[in-house]
Amino acid sequence: MDGSKSVIFFTDGLEADPLEHFALRLEELGYESLWVPEFFGREPFSTVSFLLARTSRLRVATGIANVYARDALVTAQARKTLAELSAGRFVLGLGVSHPPMAEAHGVPWQPPVAKMRAYLDTIESTTVASPEPAEPTPIWIAAHGPGLLRLARERAAGANTYLMPPAHTRQARGTLGPEKRLNVVVPSCLCEDASLARRVGRKALAIYLPLPAYRRQWVEWGFSESDFEDGGSDRLVDGLVAWGSETRIRERMDEHLAAGASHIAVSPLNPEGRGPQPHWKLLEAVAQ
Repeated sequence: MDGSKSVIFFTDGLEADPLEHFALRLEELGYESLWVPEFFGREPFSTVSFLLARTSRLRVATGIANVYARDALVTAQARKTLAELSAGRFVLGLGVSHPPMAEAHGVPWQPPVAKMRAYLDTIESTTVASPEPAEPTPIWIAAHGPGLLRLARERAAGANTYLMPPAHTRQARGTLGPEKRLNVVVPSCLCEDASLARRVGRKALAIYLPLPAYRRQWVEWGFSESDFEDGGSDRLVDGLVAWGSETRIRERMDEHLAAGASHIAVSPLNPEGRGPQPHWKLLEAVAQ
């Protein structure tokens, strides 16, 4: 635990110049890394390449790249290429995502641990005929359940968790072991108006609320089916989203750190309703 933080943000709504400014400003504020998610917008490795070429210190990660979206051989090529050309500032974040994403790519869904293990096997066994990077690119696995966390302990540099309470962080650390990096994403909304903050939080949860994998985890950590109704209960939003003053948001981050997180990745939620724009008040407030 080094005190630095990362940012995970849906950059697809930013045009090229604002995107470059966003990354440079994060670098100036001292953030360790920027994570680029993958849905149905920009191809993430292309975006990562753009960002690495326009920054000098910031690490840039796929956060996460969907293993159903491209074969593992291509990912092995991208991993080595970006590591070499960025002088080691690239991080490969991988995740199995969810059945709808596999279906969208026309690929049958497979058991998550078996799918990820086979994907890592191919990456590790692939010879890429290009110059060696200064150091190998670390791999972080999106992992919530014990199977993927054990796989991250065995085969990766660390694990990423998302939309989980501090109690899950404690268990994840126990499964992952003391040596591996545990990155905990904390959705955060710098807003002391409870009604507005919860409305913003519900909007952020909306895409995940129907997914069975998240629901199973949330039930395990004390939530009930009634918490998933009507866009999510106040209890669910309050348990998964850090909102309120800077002090209150930092307290939630500290809870995760005390529970065993190595690193916090801030997912900034904007209560000012400015479309895809990041909430700079929050990012400036919690940078260090």
